Amino acid sequence: MSDYANDVLVSTAWVDERLAAFERDDPSLRLLEVDIDPSNYDAGHVPGATKIDWERDLQDATTFDVPTRTDFERLLGDAAITADSTVVIYGDMMNWFAAYAYWLFVYYGHDDVRLLDGGRDRWRARDLPVTTDVARFTGRSYEVTATNGAVRADRPDVEDAMGRGVPLVDVRTPEEYRGEILAPPGWNEGVQRGGHIPGAVNVPWSQVVDDDGCFKPATELRELYQEAGLDPETEVITYCRIGERSALTWFVLSELLGYDDVRNYYGSWVEWGNTVGASIEKGQRAEMRRE
Repeated sequence: MSDYANDVLVSTAWVDERLAAFERDDPSLRLLEVDIDPSNYDAGHVPGATKIDWERDLQDATTFDVPTRTDFERLLGDAAITADSTVVIYGDMMNWFAAYAYWLFVYYGHDDVRLLDGGRDRWRARDLPVTTDVARFTGRSYEVTATNGAVRADRPDVEDAMGRGVPLVDVRTPEEYRGEILAPPGWNEGVQRGGHIPGAVNVPWSQVVDDDGCFKPATELRELYQEAGLDPETEVITYCRIGERSALTWFVLSELLGYDDVRNYYGSWVEWGNTVGASIEKGQRAEMRRE
């Protein structure tokens, strides 16, 4: 993993060697599981892991925004996390929502957060220890001291970026990008129009991981985004349907490849596609090189 720009990934072996530490009532190391299907945790999870429900815990249901600072502080305190904790996050579906949780930790200024490479599926495939016992730790006090707005884009930021020619990366499937479907099969669509933001290039999130769910080597990732026309020294905005797949791509560009200025458009296509008057494009762009 030394080829990546930052030390933000841990392996299954790294976690396995530290299971006793993760299970101790000591906030220095904390492990979180964030799944698309929260019931996965109940069926068996990494010993010492705390369950985080992405739908309940990682968004504000009233405003459809990120959790408030107060709610995030309470969530982390209840999970026995302090400002000095090393937090490792993993989940199913190749870490979709684990990466979104990681992005939230960075947004709210936590210093030391990592992703478990390969996530839940990699752990289970290697037949490593699991338990159905719910982790119990002493609650702590957590305080957010600053919000890192540099990692987030909102709709006005996207509109401004379009006017300045800032690259937009649509990480959804090609079918979603072309406007043929509104959401992945089986998912609530939540949007009225199909297509993509004008000028956006389509680099599907699935191209950044191997079959085992682990991230591809840094050389392959750099080549992927260079072919899409991205420059590590310029601004980039990522988006998907609801901001979780694009958080995974944000993680790759910002954390693994060290791009200087990457923002995740939190509202993503659900906001853009439902906004009256927002322009859209459909079909395939001429400069697309991959599917």
